[in-house]
Amino acid sequence: MRVPLVEIFSSIQGEGKYVGCRQIFVRFADCNLRCRYCDTDFTRRSERRIEDVISEIERLMSEAPVHSISLTGGEPLLHCEVIRAIAERLVGAKIFLETNGTLTSALERVIDVVDIVSMDVKLPHSIGRDLTAAHRRFLEIARRKELYVKLVADGDMSEEEFMAAVSMIAGVSREILLVIQPVTPMNGVHSIKPLELLRFQSMALKELSDVRVIPQTHRLINML
Repeated sequence: MRVPLVEIFSSIQGEGKYVGCRQIFVRFADCNLRCRYCDTDFTRRSERRIEDVISEIERLMSEAPVHSISLTGGEPLLHCEVIRAIAERLVGAKIFLETNGTLTSALERVIDVVDIVSMDVKLPHSIGRDLTAAHRRFLEIARRKELYVKLVADGDMSEEEFMAAVSMIAGVSREILLVIQPVTPMNGVHSIKPLELLRFQSMALKELSDVRVIPQTHRLINML
């Protein structure tokens, strides 16, 4: 089995609920979406044998204790067989899935071997289409495990699309944690004003029990 990857490395989680926790990152090189604010360098793609991938994860685990193994990308759910192989070989390690929340059938195939799901909500203005229905179906499956949602907020985000996403999440469960992540400006994407972040958080807290504003902290300290 060959695995299309960008990189494998050990570092701290820079986003979301587990900011600061040590993880091993397995970054896949394929994605089914093209987001305006994507920061993955897909030109670094290489094909690796699954045996070599697992050996590299084991080597990194021996160097420093880690909270979990983050399968990120790109979109990891394009490679369900690889996710299952990693989980079954590394018994006892937590599998942390970072996903764009669109590949529902693929999630069904691996949800039994995943421990934590970090799902990104993709707003219509950032990708050019509305994924609300797909995200809702995805969350219904993902909530079987520990789950939280990230939403990247930029200067072009409208109140209407933001609240549509919040209502979609609340319709699945108001107990799902929502992390509002202010965008790191790139590719012509503009940052959001601090007072706007507070306003959006206040609006979301009327429908969800836990809403946090957390930036990309690894960017602040120039760490991978």
